[in-house]
Amino acid sequence: MSKPKGDKQTFLFAFVILTVCSMLLSAAAAALRDRQQMMVEFDRKRNVLIAFGVDPVHEDGTRYTPEDVDRYVDEFIREVIIDADTGEIIPDITSADVEPRLLREKRKLPLFLWEEDGEVKRYAFPVSGYGLWSTIYGFLALEDDLATISGITFYDHGETPGLGAEVERAWFRDQFEGKVLYKDGEPVEFKVAKGRAEAQYPDMIDHAVDGISGATITGKGVADFITRDFKKYNKYFETIR
Repeated sequence: MSKPKGDKQTFLFAFVILTVCSMLLSAAAAALRDRQQMMVEFDRKRNVLIAFGVDPVHEDGTRYTPEDVDRYVDEFIREVIIDADTGEIIPDITSADVEPRLLREKRKLPLFLWEEDGEVKRYAFPVSGYGLWSTIYGFLALEDDLATISGITFYDHGETPGLGAEVERAWFRDQFEGKVLYKDGEPVEFKVAKGRAEAQYPDMIDHAVDGISGATITGKGVADFITRDFKKYNKYFETIR
């Protein structure tokens, strides 16, 4: 009959198993970290394209790969960084060169330029702020008049499905095209209506969109952070108007 193992042997066996599992998990996390970062960057670039009006889908219905997105970005898009305090471009850097904290605090502002034949045709910048339950992240693109919205996308949030989560739907986003954020030499207060914009804001319909039924707080949050973030970038836009 075999002799029962003592507590010391049991403890040693458990310690070895836990150590091996920890090492395997650490190795897996390290191996996946680069891929996770690559996918975060891919998602960011893809949503910049969407804000600029590019549908990242091939004619056969397949989605753009990271390589497809990179080729499109390299051909048409250039990123610059604006100093929020001065409204001036910081030369020769992109988001990758900026401390993440400064981006989160919006002290350094990424701006994407859509260029054709050496001329800037449109501008896009990140927008973000609180909805009801979460921070909503997106990109907003402007025509070269630096006032008219050409497109918008919301791509990361934790709002309620069927309610606040409707911000990511085409029916909501499409309303923003052609709306105006700057008039008579000043930024305007953008509005997301509680219901129909033409009924609630008949005198400022160029600066308002229809709201989402049951998601008034989410809509107000979207309107507030679009207005706020545009004002941050407007310090630079004033230098080139």
